[in-house]
Amino acid sequence: MKKKNQTSATNRYLLVGLSLFCILMMVFSSFSDKVSGPFKVLANYTVIPLQQGINQIGGWLGDLSDNFETLQQLRTENEKLQEQVDSLVTENSTLQEERYELERLRELYQLDQNYSDYEKTAAHVIGKDSGNWFSTFTIDKGSEDGIEVDMNVMAGSGLVGIVVEVGPSWAKVRSIIDDSSNVSGMVLSTSDRCIVSGDLSLMDDGQIRFEQMENNENEVSVGDQIVTSYISDKYLQGILIGYVSEVTVDSNNLTRSGYITPAVNFKDLQEVLVITTTKAELTGESQ
Repeated sequence: MKKKNQTSATNRYLLVGLSLFCILMMVFSSFSDKVSGPFKVLANYTVIPLQQGINQIGGWLGDLSDNFETLQQLRTENEKLQEQVDSLVTENSTLQEERYELERLRELYQLDQNYSDYEKTAAHVIGKDSGNWFSTFTIDKGSEDGIEVDMNVMAGSGLVGIVVEVGPSWAKVRSIIDDSSNVSGMVLSTSDRCIVSGDLSLMDDGQIRFEQMENNENEVSVGDQIVTSYISDKYLQGILIGYVSEVTVDSNNLTRSGYITPAVNFKDLQEVLVITTTKAELTGESQ
C-alpha cells in the first residue's frame, strides 16, 4: 500500500514538473525574438519545435473533431436517405401491385364484354392443389352466391374449366388442363369438331392436346381458334379454348390430332368469371 502511494506521488510530481517545463518553454518562446545568445539557441532547439508540435497536435485534434462532426452529419443524412429509399421502395411495390391488379381487372372486363350474352359473377382464387399449375383450385364464391356445379369458369381470354363442387361460400373448379378433363371443341373457322383432353405433362411446353378431328377437305392451320362446340353437354358454346399450334393426320388417315396453346395462363390465376347459367339450364334439360 505504501509503495502504491509512493508511485502515485511520483506521478504527480512528474506531471507538475512537465507542466512547469511547458510553461517555462512558452515563456522562452514569447521572448525568443528579443533575446540572443545561449537563450536564443536554446529556444530555437527546444521551445520552438515543441510549440510547433503542440500547434500541429492542436490542429490535428481540431481536424479530428471536425471530421467526427462531419461523420455524424453524414450518418444522420444517410439514415434519412435510407428512410426515403425504403418509403419509395414500398410505394413502388404498391404501385406495381395496383398496376398489375388494374391490368387483370381490365382483362376480366374485356372478357366480360366478349361474352356479354352470358350473366357472370367475378370470384377470387383462394386455394389450389399442389403442383405448378392451376389444374384444380378453389374460389371464394359458393351456393350462397348462386354458384352451382357445372357452371363454366373463364379467365384471361377464354375457358378455364368447370365448377365440380360447391360449398356455402366456396366452390372447387377443375380446369381443362387437368388429366381428367375432356371438352368437346371445334375449329371456329370450319366447325370441325374435336376432343380437347387435359394432360399436365404437356403444360411445361404450354400446350394441351386435341384429337378425333375428322380428316376432311377443310383446312385447319396453325393459329386457328378452337372454341367449345355446340354439342358439349356441360360447356356453353363458343368459349375460346385456345389456338392451334400443331395439326397432323393420324395413321388411320381418317382423323387429325394436334396441340393447342391455351387462351389462359394456367400458371397464374387470381381472378375468374363464373357464368351463372349452366348448359343444362340453357337447354332446359335441368327441368
